Amino acid sequence: MNALHQYLFDACRAARLGEPVPPAPGTHDIAVLRAVRDRRRLERAVAGPRAGGGLRLRLRAALHRRPPS
Repeated sequence: MNALHQYLFDACRAARLGEPVPPAPGTHDIAVLRAVRDRRRLERAVAGPRAGGGLRLRLRAALHRRPPS
């Protein structure tokens, strides 16, 4: 049984019992992904900068390195 079948069973049962129908599968996926992204951003902000520096800083340093004369 997949999520759609379970939803259909739950919707039929809710209709018989006079309860509100549950949300369809996938209804809140975007909201959940945004919440996860925001949580990760918050955790990174609280942790502060990394001691070793980021990949962008290392690449910038490597690209702007002058050849020996």
